[in-house]
Amino acid sequence: MTSRKRKRDETTSSTIPKTEEIISSESCLSQPSDQSVHEVITYKPSTLPAIHYDPDTTEPISCSLKSLDELLSWKRQEASLFNVATVPLASRYPPLHSCPRRTLVSHDMMGGYLKDRFIQGAEVETPYVFYHWEYIDIFNYFSHQMVTIPPAVWTNAAHKHGVLSIGTFITEWTDGAKTCEAFLADEESYRAAADKLVQISHCYGFDGWLINIENVLSETAVKNTGPFLRYLTDQMHERVPGSVVIWYDSVLKNGSLDWQNKLNDDNRMFFDACDGIFTNYNWTEQSLEWMKSYSAAQGRFADIYVGVDVFARGVVVGGKFETNKALKLIRKYEFSTAIFAPGWVYECHEKADFRQNQDKFWSLLSDYLYIHRPSSSLPFISSFCQGFGKSLYWRGQVEMKRSWFNLHAQEIQPLYLSENMDDGGWLRTRGCSEDAWIGGSSLMVEGMIPSGRSEVCARIFSLHVPLATRTFVSFVYKPPVGVKISLELKTIDGPLCTFDGMEEIARDSVFPEALAEDNQLVEQFARKCGQWSLDGWTTRCFLLKMTGCLLREVCIRVSRDGGDEDICFNCRIGEIMLLDAESLQAPLQSVEGICVNDVVWHKGDGHTQSKVLLNATLRWQYPTPQVRHFQIHWRRPRGPDPRIPPGPLTLIGRSYSTLYRVVELEVPAAPGLIELVVEPVSREGFRVPEAQWGRRTLSYSASSSENPSV
Repeated sequence: MTSRKRKRDETTSSTIPKTEEIISSESCLSQPSDQSVHEVITYKPSTLPAIHYDPDTTEPISCSLKSLDELLSWKRQEASLFNVATVPLASRYPPLHSCPRRTLVSHDMMGGYLKDRFIQGAEVETPYVFYHWEYIDIFNYFSHQMVTIPPAVWTNAAHKHGVLSIGTFITEWTDGAKTCEAFLADEESYRAAADKLVQISHCYGFDGWLINIENVLSETAVKNTGPFLRYLTDQMHERVPGSVVIWYDSVLKNGSLDWQNKLNDDNRMFFDACDGIFTNYNWTEQSLEWMKSYSAAQGRFADIYVGVDVFARGVVVGGKFETNKALKLIRKYEFSTAIFAPGWVYECHEKADFRQNQDKFWSLLSDYLYIHRPSSSLPFISSFCQGFGKSLYWRGQVEMKRSWFNLHAQEIQPLYLSENMDDGGWLRTRGCSEDAWIGGSSLMVEGMIPSGRSEVCARIFSLHVPLATRTFVSFVYKPPVGVKISLELKTIDGPLCTFDGMEEIARDSVFPEALAEDNQLVEQFARKCGQWSLDGWTTRCFLLKMTGCLLREVCIRVSRDGGDEDICFNCRIGEIMLLDAESLQAPLQSVEGICVNDVVWHKGDGHTQSKVLLNATLRWQYPTPQVRHFQIHWRRPRGPDPRIPPGPLTLIGRSYSTLYRVVELEVPAAPGLIELVVEPVSREGFRVPEAQWGRRTLSYSASSSENPSV
């Protein structure tokens, strides 16, 4: 997995185009689809902007803006198209506006923009990832750069789970005070800054800002801060529906820097001008109690995000593995919470124990967090990939054998739960990278069925998904020894459920029976998937015939296979997929308009200097909601001598949008001809026939002034 950035969109205006329009704004008319692109090899330094591309490899990277000048001079046509989030915000139940006590996570880790800055992924053995999305409402990417733009990988992962992704605008210390004096000098100045923040958010596809002014403000600057916040909030709501602007508890109405640890008369003017306040961390139960009766808080408890520093710096309640103590008090007084730096579980512990510690941390908080249910329409699909792994798998087979990290690959995450039963039994679900069906990890369901109990049941998804009249279900797992596995689906009648209120509704359990292998639907499904080696995996297919029902829960039921002694088990779940059975008939589309841009040639290093390395951007057209990912290949096409067959397809990497940066691809010496190939893989995992793949041939020759063999 590599990476690359793309430049271009349109000039800024009051009507901001959608992401698809930005990406399609460059024309490929100069590259007719039936013609080869020709390049003359020259080994010149890359002219791609270093802010968007790694200067050594030309991989596309995410970045921040470090100064007011950079903010005010930002231009839409110079934005990185690789960093534009491509996943729309998914619907969930309950939605943000109906959630009375919200949870914001502020991701502050070692300055930010670590390996997650590589938009097409990186090789990392033990990366930090977040995957407990069902518990949170807002994800804030935090750094101490002035304008922190969330990397697209984080926004896409958040949006896939219905979570808002917001950036950070921060000023600090003496330099921060000078910045504030400049952009808060008058209405024209603060509107200019706000307009750029709105344009950046809309361009890159994220959902708002945390405003963090941590320096003293002059009388003029503080007088203009409220109007700045209100103007920014109003413009964000207009340009990015559903967006939020949140103020951090720092500056007071008189301009002094004095953290209050609560909402009060000294900071309410900022709260009144935006969507919420993120309080500082040194609060007490007495301050929560006072705030609950404070007049300005009435009717807006959900907009007060009481801050919790997981590192437990200063005099705080809870923190670390006792963060649950803080949440217990916050929820007692009916406030929202902002959990700052939960990456403590990664930074301050052994990296090899990261999953275990992260699951422990969120399990301790779970009593005080809502479980949000994905509520999108069918298909519902997850292979449980967390966005990293020791290898990259496709249908149980290793496609790439090395450690990798790419949050674009993260799929809808299940519930990671741990339960101890009164009779001594226990049950746990966790991610595991030792083996996978698709991606980098599978779901382990493990536990112990005690003597006297016949079965246990693990809830792996809480959903709010309307079922089709005929819903096709595919379930992939590795059968464990000594127990039997069955799938249990819990449904409710659609007319009984609305998006108002939080009450639970009675559910009906459905235990679908597996279809025979010679069933027409199963055969049709298998043909679309193509051939694969099961290698210990079992695939079961089911058909649900229901009218007006919503799927509420997906459960794995584990029952003993004889005997009555205590029995331990572990079962690996590879994938769960629910589709409208009619979609199995739907035709798959062809890749169109593939073109090659921004070519950069490199020589190999050291003793490999005779090697020719190609760097280039591929761009194409395809309806991205229909795909899981694209496979990017290359090969040597058939030469002029018909006796020489074309070379085999070689996988370069995966793309999760209609852009891909080929990085340091070794190609035959000049003169040469290669074919670059884009293969779409549907959301269901169906392989598109090769005739519908996208292709572009690239010919190249040596420059008269360059000798690639030198």
